[in-house]
Amino acid sequence: MYEKQKAEILKTALKLDSYGLIALSGGNITLRIADDAILMTPSGMIYDEMEPSDILVLDIEGNLIEGTRKQSSDTSALLYILKSKPEVNAIIHTHQPYATAVGLIGDELPCNLTTLANATKGPVNVAPYVSAACEQMGVEVVNHIGDRLAVILKHHGVVSVGSSLREALFSCVYLEEAAKTYAIAYMMDKNLPLFDQEQIDTAVEVFNHYGQGKK
Repeated sequence: MYEKQKAEILKTALKLDSYGLIALSGGNITLRIADDAILMTPSGMIYDEMEPSDILVLDIEGNLIEGTRKQSSDTSALLYILKSKPEVNAIIHTHQPYATAVGLIGDELPCNLTTLANATKGPVNVAPYVSAACEQMGVEVVNHIGDRLAVILKHHGVVSVGSSLREALFSCVYLEEAAKTYAIAYMMDKNLPLFDQEQIDTAVEVFNHYGQGKK
């Protein structure tokens, strides 16, 4: 069931690994096919050892439809996000180091690069720390993400979202690039130039036409 989508999830997971956004079994990937079909990576499995059959199929309440692996400890939080944001079909949770580091020293990653504006639609908020493996993590994501496509979890990592896995992937990859650039520049001069809202809006609009499939 949903073999094509399961293969897409594994392909995305390996990209996260290649970009240094996850290590070993950290994080997870969730894809909504419909309200009664949610695909989710299982708990504690290393991604390059995972097979499509390891991907779980759940309903929106977390009931198992297909699969034998243990569910992610973040299942309740991830399902809360999907229930609260019907426009979201894909969720990627990572422990990416630079964005997480920025979250330790502030309440927001300011918008300082075109790619951040492109992929997350502006500055990225930092949600307060809550224990992992509880629904409250999803509540804090929904409360702090706003109309952006990512949020940083203090002391924890990042949650990126999108209408597709591609959109969520671009969000967390370019968020990490922006966080790394911000950290390097901040060490040299704390008074950094940032985008205004008009510049952010222009960058978002440009990205709407980015890629071979868009005119």
